[in-house]
Amino acid sequence: MTKIAFVGTGFVADYYMTTLANYPGLTVAGVWDHDAHRLAQFCRFHNVPAYGSLEECLGEAETAIIVNLTTPESHFELNCAALNAGKHVYCEKPLGMTFEEAREVVELAEAKGLTVCGAPANGLSDAQKLVAGLIADGRIGKPRLAYAEMEDGPVFKDNWAEWASRSGAKWPGLHEFEVGCTLEHAGYGLSWLVSLFGAVEEGQAFSALTFPDKGAGTAGIDMAPDFAVGCLSFRSGVTARLTCGLAAPRDRSLTIVGDEGTIMVRDLWDDRSPVHLSRFDGKRPLLQRLAGRFERSRGQVLPLRLVHGRPVAYPAPAKAGKLPAFPSQIDFARGIAVMAEAMAAGQTPFFSGKRALHLTELALAMSQGVGPFKPRSGF
Repeated sequence: MTKIAFVGTGFVADYYMTTLANYPGLTVAGVWDHDAHRLAQFCRFHNVPAYGSLEECLGEAETAIIVNLTTPESHFELNCAALNAGKHVYCEKPLGMTFEEAREVVELAEAKGLTVCGAPANGLSDAQKLVAGLIADGRIGKPRLAYAEMEDGPVFKDNWAEWASRSGAKWPGLHEFEVGCTLEHAGYGLSWLVSLFGAVEEGQAFSALTFPDKGAGTAGIDMAPDFAVGCLSFRSGVTARLTCGLAAPRDRSLTIVGDEGTIMVRDLWDDRSPVHLSRFDGKRPLLQRLAGRFERSRGQVLPLRLVHGRPVAYPAPAKAGKLPAFPSQIDFARGIAVMAEAMAAGQTPFFSGKRALHLTELALAMSQGVGPFKPRSGF
């Protein structure tokens, strides 16, 4: 049994509590938030104990892992405080608001013999394991090119001010617009790309604020970019393009092109997303062949988009029994569970240390639109 403590009870904290049910080996020792009302609301809903102060939380002797669910600009300070208190840390993205902050967190953990891991956990999903297996088995030959989409749709046109989590936390729309969708969400694509293809050797990053007016209540806010694209060259030889945005229709897909075929993942936010595979030497499914004939005969494309290839079956039942509701069907607590299991076995968790730093650096580069860059981090 591994005891963990949550710091932060905002919108995402409910996702973690929902998926903790999948891991009986994890138990919440307590929760802390500087907002006393929100802390009481969260603890009452989930029936978990509240700490009286942050010092009490970090001083709990039996707690092994501090789960940092605070706002991004608070991550660095809390990460360092937890490590200095002798605690391992699992941190929501990013590790810090600058590369230097993130590097300091990782170096502090190393110096103290502790582990720091970074979200997101979708890079540990059943879908990722399925795709990694297909690549390892040579089903599409050598991967050459990948297109990753992290488009959330025009959320600022929706009734986002009314969105609330299960326990009553408001969706932090204003803060999201200030911090930026790329810093918040690029990791969902980067975690897949890095887990499949390794470290990035060089890249090009561009970002822009395309919709400065995001509606009522947003006037006067210092808006972060709401569109970003990163073109990444991996040491393994793969080239990838990742796009993040808050305006285009929702699309969280991944397409991987190899020498002999393609793999398409429909939704990187779905733990068991549909996965389709097609080979260049294979026969297309009947419906796709019929659609092609229709388009050629009519001289125009159909008003619908068929997924390329054939669906790939999962080899085993789902690991996660509990997931948040669509469209956020990620097993958020899996990252903590994998971290605890690895440490218990004397191993290094996959998304820890230098990999976590690498993901943070890439997300920062995209969010800031730094242009050509060579990562200072690697593994």
